[in-house]
Amino acid sequence: MRVMLVDDEPLVRLSLRRALEKRGHSVCECADGQVAREELARFEAELIYLDVLMPRLSGPDFLKSLTPQLRRGAKVILMSAFAGEYDLQKAQSLGADLFVAKPFQDIFAVVRTGEELTGVSRAEAEAKR
Repeated sequence: MRVMLVDDEPLVRLSLRRALEKRGHSVCECADGQVAREELARFEAELIYLDVLMPRLSGPDFLKSLTPQLRRGAKVILMSAFAGEYDLQKAQSLGADLFVAKPFQDIFAVVRTGEELTGVSRAEAEAKR
């Protein structure tokens, strides 16, 4: 599966990248929503892990700016350390499919959640590589 990680925290991107690649997925990292918009034209993501608060273009603003042609049916998991302000209902109202609170308790559970959302198994991911 092709996964885009959009987060301004390098440690979050590194942790998710390692877990995703270990399970056979291809990963594109972006430090903010502006870079993600530019990369999405080239990297056809099937899943996007999207932070809420970032410089230049926030996660909610990134979602608002996505056209169906640019999104191409990609699933979006909104992530935030501000779980009091964001939840599944708020994430879905912004256009995301799921919400995950940071910090992650189990990084592999976060990856499995993305796999379940897209319907892609680890075996399928490794076969596509």
